[in-house]
Amino acid sequence: MFGRSKEKTPAQPAEETPAVELTKATSATSGKGRPTPKRSEAQARNVRPLVPSDRKAAAKANREAQREERAKMQAALMTGDERYLPVRDRGAQKRFVRDVVDARRNVGEYFLIIAGISLVLSMVATPLGSPSLVLVTTLLIYGMLAIVIIDSILLGRKVKKMLTARFGEVERGSVSYGVTRALQIRRMRRPVAMVDRRADPR
Repeated sequence: MFGRSKEKTPAQPAEETPAVELTKATSATSGKGRPTPKRSEAQARNVRPLVPSDRKAAAKANREAQREERAKMQAALMTGDERYLPVRDRGAQKRFVRDVVDARRNVGEYFLIIAGISLVLSMVATPLGSPSLVLVTTLLIYGMLAIVIIDSILLGRKVKKMLTARFGEVERGSVSYGVTRALQIRRMRRPVAMVDRRADPR
């Protein structure tokens, strides 16, 4: 009466086609060809110590580098090498301004000399009780100062006019740079003067 129950056989997995096997093989070997590193490993590899292991060696190397940089800068101040000049002295306009000032005989470069002589004379005249000499030295200093101011104004106008004629525009600070240089004694100027008196600026 009762029919024999059919035995259930487990489903056989479908055989993978060659195309699927090829896709898996390709995906397994594609990419970088190596396992992707963990984030912790990558971060550990990129971590660099904030403090060098050998502080003395690092400090010594830093001092040597600074000493070499200062030596190059000092040499540039004597030769005019633009590569190692201080930032305030770099640029074509700054070089042109230096040449304009150095080719000119400026009243300001004699001010410190005359002011020093006047100060010595006033110090000598005070103990001697010579008010006339003190008055003369005082008037000399103030008179020289007034001449320096007038000469500096004329120089500033000249520098601005020449910069505009050559470069078309004037960089900020170039005029005051020239006036300040004109107040220094010629032999003490840095960078040193590269042109003679009355020479045409390059």
